[in-house]
Amino acid sequence: MRPAVFRLLGTALLGVSQARAWQFPHAPSYSTAQKPLGGLTDDDVDIVHGSQFSGLNTYARIPYVNCFSDDAAEGTKYDVAILGAPFDTGVTARPGARYGPRGIRASSQRKYADFAWSVYTGRSIRTISQTCSAGSIEEETHADRFVGKNALKSWATVVDCGDVPLTVLDNNYALAQLTKGHKVVSGRKAANQSYSATPRIIMLGGDHTTTLPALRSVHKHWGQVSVIHFDSHLDTWDPSVISGGISDYADLNHGTFLHIAHEEGLIRNTSIHAGIRAPLVRPKGDIQNDERCGFARLTARDLDRLGVSGIVSRIRDRVTGPVYISVDIDVLDPAFAPVNGTKLLTNPRLSPKKPTGTPEPGGWSTRELLAILDGLTGLEVVGADVVEVAPVYDTRGETTTLAAAEVVWSLLELMVEAPVKSLVDRAS
Repeated sequence: MRPAVFRLLGTALLGVSQARAWQFPHAPSYSTAQKPLGGLTDDDVDIVHGSQFSGLNTYARIPYVNCFSDDAAEGTKYDVAILGAPFDTGVTARPGARYGPRGIRASSQRKYADFAWSVYTGRSIRTISQTCSAGSIEEETHADRFVGKNALKSWATVVDCGDVPLTVLDNNYALAQLTKGHKVVSGRKAANQSYSATPRIIMLGGDHTTTLPALRSVHKHWGQVSVIHFDSHLDTWDPSVISGGISDYADLNHGTFLHIAHEEGLIRNTSIHAGIRAPLVRPKGDIQNDERCGFARLTARDLDRLGVSGIVSRIRDRVTGPVYISVDIDVLDPAFAPVNGTKLLTNPRLSPKKPTGTPEPGGWSTRELLAILDGLTGLEVVGADVVEVAPVYDTRGETTTLAAAEVVWSLLELMVEAPVKSLVDRAS
């Protein structure tokens, strides 16, 4: 063996002898109890109030009640109910809105009762402070103190009833299920009957066809309503135009439900569209039919001319009596809501060229829509919905579902701000 090899081997053996001996950790002694981390005991740990990532996925983490069960509904009465309608087989273009209720609830988790005080819809209270000396007032100071609103800290008990179980195989049967579910939920006795004996519902769609069962239920409790319809499309199309009149089954869809609601006598002739910008099928017929159905129109570009306050004034001047607010998320520009079940005209006689089912550019921003909704405070809102939210097409940042969840909150604030007596209340 060469001398150099001996030198290397000797150096290695010397290093090993000088190195610290390897030792396994001592085996723990037997104990019947674990040491609490940080000195905490079970009494110190709260597992009732969790983070936004825990618990059932209800809207804004409000209590869940099985409103379809007599025992559960009697045990927990409510004044406003969140109700899901996972239905999207009434669309003429992209499906996917059946997942809307799930997506809206998931994006609402940042809100909860103790963390939902609004900086927009509160009010200022004038306070007076006085300095007294020798029985006389020497100084009086006036100050405005802002007090925020919180719909979950009000007179109203708000619950999430979950979704109405709807079949995906038969539209007629599914819509009958939704109509019955809506009537059952709104047919319960309200929690605070000094305000109203009848609970109100905010529905999470689902495609826009689901608004028709809601209007049928609302009519039973409040009579005819004025509809405030936020959408890029009219949705009063004559069934023979949008579906070709091929069958009664095809005639009811997310573009004809307001026409049918008018034919059934559910809505007043004081209704209004807001945010309209989609092309028409006929140069005159669509507008004439829309007016016959009792609607006036505010286009998306009217906001540029009138501003938010002008849009609010036009809406308030138009509607009368009980109001139903329906928000199709495509009222927003695709930059703010890339997810929606856009409408596709299917009558080849009236649209011989291949039509498109793309979102409509030139819509409102989320901030503009929320500001308009907040301006409707005081209207007698007896029902509402947010529809056409299809999370499967959403961005990674959940742009659309976040916007929809915030719209639901604005609708909830409108309901809490203005209690409405139902036909039952007026008859008693």
